[in-house]
Amino acid sequence: MNHHFSLQPAEDTGGLPLSSGTLAGTIALQHRERPAGTSLFDLGQLDVTWEAALGTLWTYMTPVDRPNFNRPMLRDFQRWQSEIRREFADPTEGLKYLVLGSRFPGVFNLGGDLDLFAGFIAAGDREGLVRYGRDCVSILHENMRRLELPIVTIALVQGDALGGGFEAVLSFNVVVAERGSRFGLPEIAFGLFPGMGAHCLLARKVGLAKAEEMMLSNRMYSAEEMHELGLVHVLAEPGQGEEAVRAYVARNGRRQSGHRGIYHASSLVDPITLDELNAVVDVWADSALCLSASELKLMKRLVEAQARLAGA
Repeated sequence: MNHHFSLQPAEDTGGLPLSSGTLAGTIALQHRERPAGTSLFDLGQLDVTWEAALGTLWTYMTPVDRPNFNRPMLRDFQRWQSEIRREFADPTEGLKYLVLGSRFPGVFNLGGDLDLFAGFIAAGDREGLVRYGRDCVSILHENMRRLELPIVTIALVQGDALGGGFEAVLSFNVVVAERGSRFGLPEIAFGLFPGMGAHCLLARKVGLAKAEEMMLSNRMYSAEEMHELGLVHVLAEPGQGEEAVRAYVARNGRRQSGHRGIYHASSLVDPITLDELNAVVDVWADSALCLSASELKLMKRLVEAQARLAGA
């Protein structure tokens, strides 16, 4: 069965969180046949397509400015998760794979909103930093739990995944990356550390010592290096990432229940709780408030570099 959603633009309330029950606007569900690859719904900075034949929900980030996790995009992700849970709660709807990629050329996501961070830090606003971080890890944690649906999640990386973008990738069951994509945690360059999931996820995936090395080194890792570490599961040629995802689904679709069972069991064997993620956010916020004027200046330079990239 194919779905069509009509979502009226929501009024910007200026804060998080928003739940589906409090969304401004109207969501109307109509059941009708739709050609494969047509838009399901558009949440501002997220474009969503339902492909019933593959049981796959494709989502692409479509940032309006710098390709980072700005607050409107976080609201879109909250609404996205809420609507997926609601509309695909019935297993007969056929959702098996949830894919997230990006339409921004050469970039998956550059991570947190550094401009917002700098403003909070300059104002000594610890509450603002914690609120932003907790919004991020709440979304991350829901993705790690696969929205409590019988699905396998797939990150499609066709460019740079840095900072929080890398953290987001780590929360998926399967990572498909095109050669030429780069991964990194650059926060240490301006005296900070990645506080929204990297520590918890990398420590479990590659061990604590390697996780600390990756966070302290400020180096970029290629898709091939990530594949050697087991953090990228499928390597694709440039421009062939989507086809690689389709091939993965076609190859593994019959074993999907076993795969998702393994990923679910893994989360039980070595669980990451929301409390753990929030505790790291608190440490991150305290560390951010200790940044010097020169470190804040470097952060601002990175914001300017991101803006130039968006303009280009």
